[in-house]
Amino acid sequence: MFATPKIPLSPKHHLYADMRNFLGNQTLHYPFLYMFLYSCNCLVFWLICVVLLSGCLTGVPNTLNVITNFPFLVVGVLGFVLCLQRNFFNIILRGELWGWALFYAGTAGVAFGSAYYHLKPDDNRVMWDTFPMMIAYSSLFSSFIVERMGEKIGLSSLFALISFAFLSTAYGIKYNDLRLCMAFQLIPSVAIPGMMYVFRPKYTHSRYWLFAAGIHVLAKFEGVADRKIYRVNRYIISGHSLEHLCLAMVPVLLSIMLMYRNMKFQSLVE
Repeated sequence: MFATPKIPLSPKHHLYADMRNFLGNQTLHYPFLYMFLYSCNCLVFWLICVVLLSGCLTGVPNTLNVITNFPFLVVGVLGFVLCLQRNFFNIILRGELWGWALFYAGTAGVAFGSAYYHLKPDDNRVMWDTFPMMIAYSSLFSSFIVERMGEKIGLSSLFALISFAFLSTAYGIKYNDLRLCMAFQLIPSVAIPGMMYVFRPKYTHSRYWLFAAGIHVLAKFEGVADRKIYRVNRYIISGHSLEHLCLAMVPVLLSIMLMYRNMKFQSLVE
């Protein structure tokens, strides 16, 4: 951090490639949008239709950047409920339950925080977009640590990482410096693949961790190439909107892992 210059927020940070508003009957001029959403998830499709139709009179500012957050809500809520049921996901340790439940809660929080920010992007709202993501990253990383290194270390890291998420957010707001927040979001994508080769897994299907890390990195590239992607696909959907949809695949992949994995070393949980 000390080797890099300060990264302040600027007006350019809030200028995305696609800032279209769907107003009135204009919404009906984009049939590709309905077909795409319907092919993804019927529940998401109907939720987004409600938003679009309710916005026909008042409009939905930055529409695609707002509605592409709904998959986070669907996956987050479903994952949180299934975690609490304890009989759908293969979660054995109490430390894992805490971590995964907070991960799904943070994922659902991203839907609200990011949608709120994208309705009117500015410096005052950006942390509502960032903080739920940091909670999700903290919880996910701690769940991985529980799985690979042990429950005590994982629980300790959970509280430490969440505290660091609070401090990073507060630092970013007070000093107008995004370095801590940006580093915090990138660390799990680098650390998890590296730790996979150092610590052996307790469960099968651990390759899904790599899939999730790869999707996360791809999503970040889509965000960086926001305008280029928007031009390449002839202004249908921007890189930032695709980043949202791509990031929503991370909890989907990890949910599949939780459903199908089994213990590899029974003695490790004793």
